[in-house]
Amino acid sequence: MTLTGQPLSSAVEMDKVDSHLHPEPSYALADHPMPTGREEIWRFTPLSRLRGLLDDQPSDGHLSWTTDLPAGVTLTEVTTAEAAALGEVLPSDRLAALAVAHAGGAMLLDIPAETVLEEPVRVRLHGDDANRLVWGHLVVRVGSHTRATIVFEHTGSARYSATTSVLVGDGANLVMASIYDWDDDAVHAAQVGVRVGRDAHVRLAEVSFGGDLVRTCSNVEYAGPGGDAELLGLYFADAGQHIEHRLFVDHTAPKTRSHVSYKGALQGERAHTVWIGNVLIRKIAEGIETYEENRNLVLTDGCQADSVPNLEIETGEIEGAGHASATGRFDDQQLFYLRSRGIDETEARRLVVHGFFNELIRRIDVPVIEEHLFAAVEAELAATMGDLVTIEGSER
Repeated sequence: MTLTGQPLSSAVEMDKVDSHLHPEPSYALADHPMPTGREEIWRFTPLSRLRGLLDDQPSDGHLSWTTDLPAGVTLTEVTTAEAAALGEVLPSDRLAALAVAHAGGAMLLDIPAETVLEEPVRVRLHGDDANRLVWGHLVVRVGSHTRATIVFEHTGSARYSATTSVLVGDGANLVMASIYDWDDDAVHAAQVGVRVGRDAHVRLAEVSFGGDLVRTCSNVEYAGPGGDAELLGLYFADAGQHIEHRLFVDHTAPKTRSHVSYKGALQGERAHTVWIGNVLIRKIAEGIETYEENRNLVLTDGCQADSVPNLEIETGEIEGAGHASATGRFDDQQLFYLRSRGIDETEARRLVVHGFFNELIRRIDVPVIEEHLFAAVEAELAATMGDLVTIEGSER
């Protein structure tokens, strides 16, 4: 089946912009050749650990789905052509294009216009075989002037590559959280593309704890002025894990806003995290405001955190644009303050890490998962807190 791209907006055709961090999106595999690892968008990814996800290989594998759907919300199967006709966000790399090509259709999660949901939509995806190849294709359609929260939870084992398009109507307010809590042998690649309607607000959160390798690409574009996108991320990498988050915010309309904030912690030998943030401010995007930040807390020796914020600006007629990035160890002043009040070193370190993540978890503001997130951070810390004291003691 041959698919063609949809226009970004019915009102405005965007000029093509060559972004060195974001290839021109396309369904065609020919536009996404097999990477060598030297390309800018692939140079941080250990390609061999993708375990065949880049190969053009069909599969009938599936994850098991369980859902909590409030009244009025539907989840149905549509064809690949029908998903394209909805105007979904196009694949931006080979992984996403292969997911569309091989998923055999798409799931459509539909929330009608002017719906106000009191309870969140919850979708749980689970795999039971780390060797099973699974392709996924999902479209989320949120009607105009709708208020909704959606939570996706990923658990178990699989080799899973998926593309998700989130189409947010004018004046809507959407909170969407994706939790990647895979078993240690899972490999997951994901593209989440969001189109924000006029005067709509989207809070997109992703939380990465498990998996051998997790690589996500979150792309945002705007269908009209007044759109507001907030992208939040929390991740915790253990020994040997590779967790990579790539973000692209394309300001395709004037008077739009974006704010990106990701925080991660690393512990254990060869724990590796990658955060690539890129904001493109087009000529048409006058009066926009954007800021992106990434903070990393290194808990043990042997870790590596790569953090690369970027701004690509084509107009100076903006309200503001900035970025920040920092990677460091524990704050000695915080530890001294806590220990001076009779708190032992292990507990002091635990409190510092919880404080590091606390503000971000509160900003995600999804009560049904908040307790789970704090518990997951606690579980990660419990595995190494004894080692932390030994390491620091040997350095003094």
